[in-house]
Amino acid sequence: MSAPTTMRVFIPLTIRKRNGRPKIVPPADMAPDTDGVDPHVLKAIAKAWSWRRKLESGDAATIQDIAQAEGISDRYVGRMLRLAYLAPAVMDRLLVGRMPPTVSVKDMAAATELPWPEQVATVFGNGQLRQ
Repeated sequence: MSAPTTMRVFIPLTIRKRNGRPKIVPPADMAPDTDGVDPHVLKAIAKAWSWRRKLESGDAATIQDIAQAEGISDRYVGRMLRLAYLAPAVMDRLLVGRMPPTVSVKDMAAATELPWPEQVATVFGNGQLRQ
């Protein structure tokens, strides 16, 4: 009887946290099969727009009113509310084109401070988020 042989298979994958959840990221030279935008990103944008409408219509007077109604912190509401002010080109690519962002929701919210052309480059991977 011959000795058992061992075969090793190396798959170059990286595990990164995206939106607070672990996600397997393929190597940069491989084209990933994208299923579209992460549903957590879409949900965050929908919440931000809902909160923006509440503030603009007068249903909520302050961010703190929204936070109390939702049972979350006012800092979280303020940070996520920025998503309602993303560039129209970014929103079009996310919602109509179903193009997945290359950054987390947190980084996407931070990108709203950039000019609109820079937001597109930052959110979809052609630019770096300025610190």
